[in-house]
Amino acid sequence: MFAGFYTVRFQLNEAVGRSVMYVHAGKLLGGNSAFAHIGSYQENGEEIDIEVKTVRHNPDPAYRAMAGTDDATLIAKGGADGDLYRFRGALKELPGAVFQSVMTPVKEEAVPIAGGVGEGGIANGLYSIHLRMLDGVEGGLTGVMLLNNGRILGGDASFYYLGTYTSENGRWKGQILNQEHTPSVGDNPILGGHEVGIGFSGSCDEEGALMEATALAGKRSLRLTAVLKLMRRA
Repeated sequence: MFAGFYTVRFQLNEAVGRSVMYVHAGKLLGGNSAFAHIGSYQENGEEIDIEVKTVRHNPDPAYRAMAGTDDATLIAKGGADGDLYRFRGALKELPGAVFQSVMTPVKEEAVPIAGGVGEGGIANGLYSIHLRMLDGVEGGLTGVMLLNNGRILGGDASFYYLGTYTSENGRWKGQILNQEHTPSVGDNPILGGHEVGIGFSGSCDEEGALMEATALAGKRSLRLTAVLKLMRRA
């Protein structure tokens, strides 16, 4: 069954990228360090048709669009290959370019039990997240985070996030486990190479949320803040 949470390796001609993707009820919601990926799928027997649009959430020009444009639409077909799912297709904006991807499932037992959301709690949906370190420590992360009834699924080009939260009356708090799906020590020496546990609390409204957190990376305790912006309700 296609539904679930996946890490993704994709390729457009010779260019390679990575992301995460949540698949459920005909929807595809995910992304990476610079782009959100929002789309839909339809299962036709053993074949799956997908359409995914990219939306930039990180304006940093160092993150270049593989298609040469921030707004791109992927049309692809694929299916199961053992536990993996493989797709092949093209971008509407670059009809001659060949797109290929491999989706690897994150094991269900690794996904934590959901928390609870009360009145005035944070909305379900796909959010961009921009995280920065405090106390003079250089570094940070940008990615996407799916919030769904007390459960957190998210990630970027190197990491995936699993967690739980509770929220009501404009506040939220929870825990996240940040893990690598692609080695990142060279690009992110602080968080790379570690399973990082993060405890957080903060405020939320209809447009997004703020987070103040403490992360444990190896033997280091790090303070950080993050801004979440709602990109698509779920």
